[in-house]
Amino acid sequence: MLTHHRKPVCLSLLSTDLPLWSVIETAATVYQKDQDRFHILLTEPAIYDIATPTGIPEVATLPAGKTSRLLWLEISPQRAIMTMQGNGQFSYRHLWEQGMYGISRFWLQGESLGANSQIRLRNYTRSLTLTGKPLPEHLRLEYDLWSDKVQLGRYILNLEIHQ
Repeated sequence: MLTHHRKPVCLSLLSTDLPLWSVIETAATVYQKDQDRFHILLTEPAIYDIATPTGIPEVATLPAGKTSRLLWLEISPQRAIMTMQGNGQFSYRHLWEQGMYGISRFWLQGESLGANSQIRLRNYTRSLTLTGKPLPEHLRLEYDLWSDKVQLGRYILNLEIHQ
């Protein structure tokens, strides 16, 4: 039976070899699919742009008519899938499995009909750790991102679900 819980979460992504770090703190709905499988749905809050000429952070607003970006995670102790959809311009989907190569796909939508582009990359999951019972409390993914034979960085994705 599908059960759900509303929880505060912190989702962070950082690169260990590039100057990249991003954090989202928001509320999420955790759906329990079965004993060790969960779906987590969250809406990305306002985006802050810290690269302003004055150095003072400003809230970047979505243009009128645009929807919020939704993040959907499917997690289990063996696999994680993350999909971002919304805003009509950019979407992605990542598949990670412990010790395996997965696929990372990015879609860019153009202004005209049929003007869609897809970028397909590989990722190698070095470590996937899911802790917490009966509901997940922490997911940590360490992975490398590849384009053919070129490594595009090493990343850590952390999801903390506050009880």
